[in-house]
Amino acid sequence: MPAFSNPDIYDLDYRHLGTIWEAARIAGVKPGTIRVWESRGKIERVQIDHRGALYHLPTVERASKVKPGRRPKAA
Repeated sequence: MPAFSNPDIYDLDYRHLGTIWEAARIAGVKPGTIRVWESRGKIERVQIDHRGALYHLPTVERASKVKPGRRPKAA
């Protein structure tokens, strides 16, 4: 389970989904960092049919505010 979970698939607003490039821009990092966060379990991607990997941008933005090695604060 990722440190920053996405909303349930049925609760997602498609306007809040973006590509890895959009996620990187929102977080202020490079796309490679988004991949690292995903591989380390900080975030997860949203898989919707044939659209490929998308990211829930508000979740990525929240994850970007936590310093490395720190636990996220309860919401």
